[in-house]
Formats: sequence, C-alpha cells, structure tokens
Amino acid sequence: MSATSTPRRIVVAGGGPAAHRFVEALASAASAADEPVEVRVFGEEPRRPYDRVQLSKRLDGTADLTLAPAIWDDPRVTLSTGVKVVSLDRAARTVATDAGETVPYDELVLATGSSAPVPAIPGSPLARVYRTVDDLDRLLAECAEIETREGRPARVVVAGGGLLGLEAAGGLHRLGRHSVLVHSGKWLMSAQLDEGAGQALGRLIAADGLHLHLGVRPAAIETVADADAADGSGERVTGVRLTDDVLVPADLVIFAIGISPRDELARDAGIDLGPRGGVAIGSDCRSSDPNVWAIGEVASAFGRCIGLVAPANAMAEVVADRLLGGDAEFTSIDDATKLKLSGVDVASFGDAFGREPGALEVVYADPARGLYQKIVVSDDAKTLLGGVFVGDASPYAGLRPLLGRELPAEPGAFLSSSGDAPAGVELPDDAVLCSCNNVTAGTVRGVISGGGEGGAPCHDFGEVKGCSRAGTQCGSCVPLLKKLFEAELTKSGVTVSRALCEHFALSRQELFEAVSVLGLTSFDEVLGRYGTGRGCDICKPAVAGILASQHGRHILDEGRGGLQDTNDRAMANMQKDGTYSVVPRIPGGEITPAKLAVIAQVATDYGLYTKITGGQRIDLFGARLEQLPEIWQRLVDGGMESGQAYGKALRNVKSCVGSTWCRFGVQDSVGMAVQIELRYRGLRSPHKLKIGVSGCARECAEARGKDVGVIATDQGWNMYVGGNGGFQPAHAQLLASDLDDETLIKYIDRYLMYYIRTADRLQRTARWMEDLPGGLDHVRDVVVDDSLGLAAELEAAMERHVGDYQDEWAATLADPERLRRFRSFVNAPDAADPSIETVLERGQIRPATAEEREAAGPVELGMPTVRPAVMS
Repeated sequence: MSATSTPRRIVVAGGGPAAHRFVEALASAASAADEPVEVRVFGEEPRRPYDRVQLSKRLDGTADLTLAPAIWDDPRVTLSTGVKVVSLDRAARTVATDAGETVPYDELVLATGSSAPVPAIPGSPLARVYRTVDDLDRLLAECAEIETREGRPARVVVAGGGLLGLEAAGGLHRLGRHSVLVHSGKWLMSAQLDEGAGQALGRLIAADGLHLHLGVRPAAIETVADADAADGSGERVTGVRLTDDVLVPADLVIFAIGISPRDELARDAGIDLGPRGGVAIGSDCRSSDPNVWAIGEVASAFGRCIGLVAPANAMAEVVADRLLGGDAEFTSIDDATKLKLSGVDVASFGDAFGREPGALEVVYADPARGLYQKIVVSDDAKTLLGGVFVGDASPYAGLRPLLGRELPAEPGAFLSSSGDAPAGVELPDDAVLCSCNNVTAGTVRGVISGGGEGGAPCHDFGEVKGCSRAGTQCGSCVPLLKKLFEAELTKSGVTVSRALCEHFALSRQELFEAVSVLGLTSFDEVLGRYGTGRGCDICKPAVAGILASQHGRHILDEGRGGLQDTNDRAMANMQKDGTYSVVPRIPGGEITPAKLAVIAQVATDYGLYTKITGGQRIDLFGARLEQLPEIWQRLVDGGMESGQAYGKALRNVKSCVGSTWCRFGVQDSVGMAVQIELRYRGLRSPHKLKIGVSGCARECAEARGKDVGVIATDQGWNMYVGGNGGFQPAHAQLLASDLDDETLIKYIDRYLMYYIRTADRLQRTARWMEDLPGGLDHVRDVVVDDSLGLAAELEAAMERHVGDYQDEWAATLADPERLRRFRSFVNAPDAADPSIETVLERGQIRPATAEEREAAGPVELGMPTVRPAVMS
C-alpha cells in the first residue's frame, strides 16, 4: 500500500506495557513498509503506559516507571489516558468510550490486561490489591495514616505467596512495616518452584523477618466500627481470621492471589473466550472475530492467560507483523521468571517440575545457607529441559538461552557446587538472550561487530544495549549480555586480562562473588578453591579485604593478620622513620573539649607530634609499635575509637558547620556528616573512601572532590559520586537531586556496596565508574532505578556491616593474644628500655643529645619517661 492511501484505522483498548510494545512495533514496521496507519490508544489509568515489572520500585518513593515516551510523539499515534473503552460493535466496527466518544476501527487490539481478584469473604470490601501505581500509592498513604494514628509501624497481611505477593510483603517489610504473608500452598511460589526450592525460599524469607502462614487462606477480615475511617466505609481492619482459625492482627489486608483477565468487552460482544476466561486466540493472536486481536494478560493462549512480560511482548510483535501482511506466530510461552525478593535470588524456567517423560533432575542443595539449585535434563542427561534456582540464581542467565538444546558440559558443572560455570560455553546465534525483547545472541553480535556510527564496531556496552534492546526491560539478562559483549571484544583483540594476580585467574569482582556464594571465610579456603601457589602481596590484601567486607570479623583473627599489609597489621600508619601515627575518629569533624583534652594529654605524655589533617582529624605522629596499645587504651577510655586511617576503608566525612552556625547554610551538614561517618565507619573497600557534606552550594567541605559528595539544597540533598584526589584527581558527578535524609542514606548504601562488589583491587571510585559500561548512567540505573534488582541485596549487605561493626582497637585491647602483635621483640614482654631516650623534631624521632639528657634530669628506671619535644 502506498503512502498516499487511506490510513488503516487501528484502535487499541488498553494502555499498559503490552499496548506500548504493540504501538512501538507497529509504528516501526509500518515506517519500514511505507504503510500508512492511524492508531488510537485508550488507557483507563490516568497516566502513560509504565513498566509493571518494576512496580515495587514505587514503594521506595515516587519512582517514574513510565516507558519510553518517544512513541507518543509520533503523529500517527494518539494516546488518550483516563479513558476506558466500554463496549464494541462488531458489525459497525466501532468502540464506545466512557467519555461518550464512538470511534471506528479497521482493526481492534484488545490489551485490557487483568484485574486482581479478591475472594468474597466477610470484610472483603476493606481489602486492598497490589496491581497498579495507584494501588501502591494508596497503600503507602494508608500506612502513613495508620502509623500517625497508632504510633507504631502498620501491620500488613498479604494473601498470596506468588511473585506479586512476595513483592508486596517484602517491599513493605523493607520499609519498616510489620508484614505477614499468607499462602494457600505448602510452600512459596508453588506455581513456579518445586517443594525443595519453595522450602528454601521460605527459610530465607522467614530469616529476613517476614512472618509466614502456609497452607491456609484468609477466611474473614475482622473489623470494628470507625466513623473516621479514611475510605469512608465507617469501619477499619483489626485482623484476619485464617482457615485454621488463627487470628492475625492487621491494619491492612492485601490480596495478590493471581489475575482475572479483563475480558468483559469480548464477552459482551460474543467473542469466544478461553476455558478459564480471557480472549481465546490462535497462533496469530487473532480472536474469533477476524478484525479483533488480543495481546497480554487478557489473551488466552493454549488455554490459559499469562501474567508475564515476555509472552505479552511476543504477542504484541506478532499482531504488529500480521497487521502489515506478515506471518509471524505465537507458538510457545516463555514463562521463565527471575527476580529478587527481599534480597533473595529466585529464578525458574522451562520444565522446572521435571514433568517431561524420562526427565532427570540434577540437584544441589545447601539447606543451612538457603541454597537450592536444580537442572532438569532429558533421560540421556544431554538436553536441557528446565531449571529452578533459589539463593543463588547465577547459572540462570547462561542456561535459559540453552533451553531445548544439548548442554556443552555435564549438567552438574553448571551448579554452584562446581564452583563456576564450564569454560568455553558459547551461545548459538539463534539462542534467545533477552526473552523480554526476543533478542538473539546473533543480533547482539551483529550490533557489536557493526552497530556503531557508520557501521563501525560498537565497543560501548551501553550502546550495545540501546541498539539491540537486550537488557533494557527486566534486566535479568544483563550479566549474560555483558559476558557475550566481553567475549566478542576478546575475539577482536580488544581485551585486557582481568586476573587478580599470577595466583588467581579470577578478577577481584569474580572472586568477591565466589567467596560470597560459597561462604568462604579464610585465605586458605579461597586459595584452595580458586588459586595456586602460596599467594603474594597483591592477592593477600585483596582477599583479606574481600573477607573483611563480607564477614565483619576482626582483621587480625583466624589467620587474617598475616594477609594484611604493614599498616593493617599494626592498625596504624607506618611513617618513614619506622614509627607510627595514631588517628582517632572524629565524626564530621565534631569533637568535644573533653576529647580534645584527652588527645592533648596523650600527645604530651608520649611526646607525639600533632597535626590537623585535611580530613578534619588530629594525627598523632611518632608512636612506637609497643606504645600503640597504651595510647589507644587511653583514647578508648576517653570515648574515642579507631579512625581506620591505616585501612582501605572509609577514612573520614568532612563537613562545614552547616545551618547550625553558618548564615548561608540550608541544611544541618554536621549532623548528616556524623550520621554518615558512624554508619560507614570500618567499611572495607577496594581503596580508601572519603566523603564530604556541604551545607550549601558554597561547598566549603569540598564535597565534589570526594568519593561521595553531599551538598545541601533548599529541598534536601544533592548526591555526587566518583570524586577522587590522588594522582588522577576527578570531580564527583551528580547522581540524584533533592533527596530526603532516608533516601540519601539508602542511595549511599547501594553505591558503596555496588562499588565494593564490582571494583578492581586498589581501584578508586572515579576509575571504577570510568571502566563501567555506561559509566554514570549505569551507576544511576543500578543505584536509583534498581535496574539489576540488587537494591535490597546491597542495602541488606550494608545493614550487616552496620550491625557487625566493632571498634578494632577496643576489641584488640580486650584480647591478650591480639596484643602480642605489638611487642617490639618476640622476647620483649614489656615496653622498650626506658633508659633509651628520644625526642621529636617536627614529628621525627632522633636520639636525645647529652645536653638534652642532662637538662631533663635523671631517668627513673622502669617508669615511662617523658621528654620535651625538640621542635625545629
């Protein structure tokens, strides 16, 4: 059809993700085919289509989930939000809307989605659902109203232990609500997971603090009269009576027990429905009316409706192709799922239950760690039929594209018990890498080899994602996409060895993940599993840092002392004359006169040179090794703790005086700096970390020169990341603006933990961000938008650090065995010979002259000797 022909009138009833994908695919294909179309889209919700897969992000604030808006600027497309199609006239080929408009169509696409059912039990009118942005916003508002009224966290009961139910319960629990989950099955996610996986998931969820009631249903919602009820019902919820007669106290009851297809338009018009409802469609996604099509959750394919994004996208593209004369077919349902629930990896795909005749199941389970992995293969153990993973879903990304194919190695080699996936596994070109967007490995390879400007090779990971669309929706394929990207660069000769050192072929990031997954706790275990030889000065401190950041144990215990470099072993910085410096922590630069007096007295008594550092702390120079415990005993008794100036850790948080004193200050920068420093003190990382907090845009704390910079605004805090001093100074870049206190801390948690997990050894944050595909944009996607689904896991890791923190010097002073490290000689139980006198000369120790010794008077043996420092 030529461009001058009358456009085909296509009406889309529904404004969700399926409708969005259909319009995108149709507009693109129509342009390529020079086919004139006129598309009218009616969305019942008062907003543009948004990403329901990421709906739980809305719980953390006002996250914008809107899908790419460019399509709505196309002159061929008209979107009407807040307008519902209420009926259709098949004979006249028109639809009527609740706005009173009658719209003709040549083709009608039903994308009306589904609703969340609520069972008819006593009190059900007061139940809530977890389905739309409005549902979530209402839940948060009701929780806030309850907490204001009751003075305690809201008590929430969620009915439904599937994907949505777990997201609802886990998300509200993460926000501090008291969450209880009720599920009719004997184990969680019983539709996707077998019993072993479901039980493992249940243990992990319960350990995170969620309360579970399994094998029961809500029988009634208990209420009391309340004339002031916010919803005008005259009642409020007090609890849920379960089918086992247990009463669970509750303020809110949420049902997330499945979906009911919104098929009323088709039903009223006499269009055939599926056996369980939904518009019955064939492989062409056409209904029983040749001019009416159905996609997404309203469509009944192969006798059932599917509430997943990948099948909905596939249906949308089939219909777009068919409307332009193509022959695409929807022939199978990809019901693979991967998500993170309360920081727990969960994934399943294919025949996860092993129902195929002769199917074999290869299982690795570690109940103590909540780890369950299963691969289902054919009776000859060669063809991959499916899999299920809980606790560690890392094999999922590489296995899912191989579904239905012969595995390149033994099935057990892909499980965590093997330590790593088999080397040399390469995806065939026709293997689907990204199921959400139906992108094959071959498509990605084509983009890499010639997807850049002018057909040049594309060596930018972000551009590869944008051009191929792989990894741009749910994000679960991103790790596999990155592996493919790196493999293709390697083939082109564009690669650098990522080995940690000659003893470890793994990179620091790979080693960090391996230690985490297997729960390794010592260098010998790590070396035995992944290394060779005895280790070196490169890998030993790196492994020590990994162990410290994951386990929070004392750095000198259980053989870890020998891994540390000189400074960490002495828990002090060695100076060029062989003495050490002592740096007490002074959070935010705020200190009391009493603590200043303690520092002054210690410096006087031990003849130490004092210096105000660039990080608002006081450095005491010239201490001998055997003096360190004595000095720290006095500092600890005076209420101070280690400043970790010797470690690859948080050094300090610099601040200005902020709104408390400064006439320009708009926020309490000192209070925020103190809060930040106390939260992240002792946090071990690939390199030292520095943070700054400025109370206004005048930037007196020089926050943009720090790894994390916080600058106050009238509306909250701007957060900058990736600033460094050192040999390659870098200004920090703006990550997010106008954050409240809670969100700021949450984003810093995620940023620092993501850096700790993925950076190379001794890599500062600026260089780390430069090396990341996508740079700042990728970091923003991960930290702010949770594109990798890691937010809860990263926050939980930081909470473990905060909970496990102990002052290293206070712990050392309480342990005689640790103190043995601070003897000057193996056979020297006490301090150095007091008859040997030294003096300080601008912090540098030299022997006292005869004149100085005579002026100071006689030495009393056995007692510490204090001499005046000679300063030049």
